[in-house]
Amino acid sequence: MKRKFIDNGAYLYPLEIKAGRTEPVYERIYQKYLHLVIIVVFILQVGCTPGSDSSMLILKRDKETSLYAYFDEKGNKVLGDYYAAYTDTITEYGIVADPDFVLIDKKGNHIYKIYPFDNGPDYTSEGIYRIVKDGKIGYADSLTSRVIVEPKFDCAFPFENGKARVSMKCKEVFAFPGDEHPTWQSDEWYYIDKKGNVIENNGK
Repeated sequence: MKRKFIDNGAYLYPLEIKAGRTEPVYERIYQKYLHLVIIVVFILQVGCTPGSDSSMLILKRDKETSLYAYFDEKGNKVLGDYYAAYTDTITEYGIVADPDFVLIDKKGNHIYKIYPFDNGPDYTSEGIYRIVKDGKIGYADSLTSRVIVEPKFDCAFPFENGKARVSMKCKEVFAFPGDEHPTWQSDEWYYIDKKGNVIENNGK
């Protein structure tokens, strides 16, 4: 068996001269392993297909204790027990009362606290809700649960029309004696966009 090379201007291809025929060595190698490549690609595609995650957790309530817990698809209890739960099915994150309103992952780890409002976790406004850390308020994306503005404000209102009214220095006051809920008071209000950039000063 003889071997020679051909030059296509970019690469040298080894050829074998066998039984009067000239055939590329790499062509036979490619055909030999092509079926293995197809199998590997198929496995990767199936594993990455959205919705193929079988580790989602389903919320159930214990009728005797009235507490909430999360179970896998085989019926095994994975997370719980919680006084309240606000996510029916956890694929990545969920919101529960433990005892504060918190975002948890599928292992039950606390990711961050959610700002309490109207006896529950903060409402979503324009796809964003407020979070709390060390007494400071920030913002998170309700779809991805990602923090978009780090907690640093003493006072922070929900987003409206693409902006939120915030203050680094404010306090809670009661407008009238006997009021159940306080209001925020500050002389340094301003507005931020959804990236935390200041877009307007002295917001009132």
